[in-house]
Amino acid sequence: MKKYLISGIALLLASCAGTGNLGSDSRTDQSETQVYDLRAPLKVPDIATLKETSARKLVAKYVKSEWSKLPGWADDDAQELWLGMYNNCRGLMRPVSGSLTIPARATPRAWHSVCSKVATMGPAVDGQVAKKFIQTELQPWAVFTSKNTSKGTVTGYYEPVVKGSRVYGGSYQWPMYSVPSDLITVDLGSVYPELTGKRVRGKIKGSKLVPYDTREQFTSRNSKDQSKVIVYLDDPVEAFFLQVQGSGRVLLPDGKSLRLAYADHNGRPYSSIGKWLADKGELPISKASMQNIKAWAAHNPSRIPEMLNSNQALVFFREEPISDAIVGPKGAYGIPLIAKRAIAVDPTVVPLGSPVYLSTTMPASKSALRRVVFAQDTGAAIKGIARADFYWGSGPEAGQLAGRMKQDGFMWILWPKNSGQPSAR
Repeated sequence: MKKYLISGIALLLASCAGTGNLGSDSRTDQSETQVYDLRAPLKVPDIATLKETSARKLVAKYVKSEWSKLPGWADDDAQELWLGMYNNCRGLMRPVSGSLTIPARATPRAWHSVCSKVATMGPAVDGQVAKKFIQTELQPWAVFTSKNTSKGTVTGYYEPVVKGSRVYGGSYQWPMYSVPSDLITVDLGSVYPELTGKRVRGKIKGSKLVPYDTREQFTSRNSKDQSKVIVYLDDPVEAFFLQVQGSGRVLLPDGKSLRLAYADHNGRPYSSIGKWLADKGELPISKASMQNIKAWAAHNPSRIPEMLNSNQALVFFREEPISDAIVGPKGAYGIPLIAKRAIAVDPTVVPLGSPVYLSTTMPASKSALRRVVFAQDTGAAIKGIARADFYWGSGPEAGQLAGRMKQDGFMWILWPKNSGQPSAR
């Protein structure tokens, strides 16, 4: 899931004064794109096929801990987390490519024995059996900075559910575009190794590569070309925030639904529409919530294009079918997210695919939120020790929880015993 413009809705709305850089490429455009059928049996390849590649550098300090020191572990729903474990092994058992242009992944060979046993046990296991297995097979490692601090920040994100139509008309006026054929992406790391992971986007003009169209330029140029439009949404602010999240479910007039999944972007820098409204004296920065921005748009329909075009960035999507209403969009790890069991992380701290024990609190609350989650996503603002973005699921309720979440948190990576400390490839 490409939570691309700013990760963490609470940070998006509360820190509207900042700008992001869409060229950071921190999400699924750098990850493998293979899709896994969650209902299919877990297949574990022979370990010989999981080739060894060079270790990736991790920046955290890992301190061996004990299960008894994980607050709330005894209360976690073992059957629920087991399904997450079972499906996470699908990603862990993929051979690594060795490419440095994709986020660091948990070392597959370290997980081969554990995932082989998980495959044998199957997707449905008694809760007590599951907990005993996890405690027997995995070792908790507390995540610390080099200065021996472990407290970090946990925000939240979600998948919006919006109304749309494949046909323009009535309230369905706001197009969501597929990737244009003239968009060119250049991987700078292929030329300059020190720029690994950095990309530029543009289009050919004459004999030169020039910056790609801004949002305003693109929409103006394609206003009468419906071939690039996947669907039209009925709300401009919802359309904008769907681009922020990078994925969303669209409910069509016939009752069917589809998923818009992040595919690419125009390479232009992101600018907050909340900051634009504040700079124009339309809304105090502290009041620039989604609800208030919607209210402003309803009272100022003629200025909606002006507001949207103040942000040059534009995200392009691809359409994906929804085969299981419970399963969320794919994260940067290429595995569909399960609500309340997935987090976005900094992969230089927590390698993608790692199970993590997360200890934090509920949004705007002191009530404990403690559980095993899986590092299956990344984000431009998700950087540093114990920095995580908690995936709440789909729809308005998930959005409200995500929007209020900015809590202290602690993390323990759960790593196979006898495999040393956490490592990445």
